[in-house]
Amino acid sequence: MNALDIITAGPLTSVQDFGRFGAQRYGLTPSGAMDRLSLAAANALVGRPLSAPAIEIGPTKTVFVARGGPLCVALTGALRFARIGGDACPLYRTFTLRDGDTLTLDAARKGVFSYLAVAGDLTGEATFGSFSVNARAGLGSPYPRPLRSSDRLAFENVTSLPDRSMIPPVFGEGYIRVVPGPQHDEFGKSAEIFCNSLWRISPTSDRMGYRLEGPVLTHAGNFNIVSDGTVDGSIQVAGGQPIVLMKDRGTTGGYPKIATIISADLGRFAQTRPRHTLRFVAIDVAAAQQEARAFHALLQSLPDRIRNSA
Repeated sequence: MNALDIITAGPLTSVQDFGRFGAQRYGLTPSGAMDRLSLAAANALVGRPLSAPAIEIGPTKTVFVARGGPLCVALTGALRFARIGGDACPLYRTFTLRDGDTLTLDAARKGVFSYLAVAGDLTGEATFGSFSVNARAGLGSPYPRPLRSSDRLAFENVTSLPDRSMIPPVFGEGYIRVVPGPQHDEFGKSAEIFCNSLWRISPTSDRMGYRLEGPVLTHAGNFNIVSDGTVDGSIQVAGGQPIVLMKDRGTTGGYPKIATIISADLGRFAQTRPRHTLRFVAIDVAAAQQEARAFHALLQSLPDRIRNSA
């Protein structure tokens, strides 16, 4: 059977797809890829459904070895050097791993997450409709945890493809766009401070939440509210500092939420490296919905952006 052996992997490397849906009312978080656009691009390049499971690779050095036979793969997302032995492997282009080939991904130079997709069916069993790993909940397949040395990912129905490439798709630039959160009105002047300030991503951030470092925000209720629902991109404020809830968030929270990152910008936000800075800009819900439709259209157009390499 064709397989990838994991030789070296960091704590943020795991199997992810678009996530699991329809069960948040039971406390089941969606999880899924931190950057859906990059995942979809990798899958499109190897002829897989856009939402299919692939390997989400964190910013540290990662090494794989191919076993059993050729695997057509594609790498997208964070900018990093990749090589098979001494031969460079460009991003957003398919390449073939043969039995015994070592694929080495150096630490990311820009961005956080990369995606390695394979032209074949990952062997495993979906849990609640998804392969996505949520280590805190013990969910995911074929391992319900981040990947580590000695793990093996097996693939069935492997196909070969001609060399294919894609210009890296981009959606949005500049400020990260947000809509007002459910407790926005209770932040008073702090709501203006939030959008007029420079924020830094804390090194303590992870797939559950990105902590923001910046000015202290105040809330009329002293940050105590009755727990209510959260969504991907909810920005809750605990003790004066914002936390952006990410893919492995809880489904409810007891801290006030000042804003929500629009779904179309969440992947771009997720690729912001620790200690890097960013700003937010508020838009209305109608504009956010328009951006969501445009983002969906971009996803659906990815197969048409592929070109066979000469």
